[in-house]
Amino acid sequence: MTAVLRPATVADHSQVTALLARLGLPLAGVSSTLDGFVVAEGEGGVVGTAAMEHYGTVGLLRSVAVDPARRGTGLGGSLVEYVLGRAGAAGINDVFLLTTTAERYFPRHGFAVASREAVPAALAASEEFRGACPASAVLMRRRLGQP
Repeated sequence: MTAVLRPATVADHSQVTALLARLGLPLAGVSSTLDGFVVAEGEGGVVGTAAMEHYGTVGLLRSVAVDPARRGTGLGGSLVEYVLGRAGAAGINDVFLLTTTAERYFPRHGFAVASREAVPAALAASEEFRGACPASAVLMRRRLGQP
């Protein structure tokens, strides 16, 4: 079962939000137009998603979600790398993320635990930092151009 990665469209909104909700990921800040989102489309619709919010040259990776039936297939990694590639092409130099469940997963994509003091003000004002993610979430960072 293969999936096609592509930028999300407005028509994907209900499937993306349903997947995020089913996996307990925040819906706050998910626009109706799905700006910055990509989807993995398989048989039957959206089977994965990831998004990058842009704050100047800084990005926030969010909403990385894969249907449980597709976990362990490499789809999550493909989504992350696809989004990171698009971010780099758009001039993003630094990418942050918050996670409560995947602190062990993201280092394989070049992310390391970071201090909240390292977060630029614009990013700190995002929905994710203002409360969509709990204060207990681990902050991770990757400088693009580095593995």
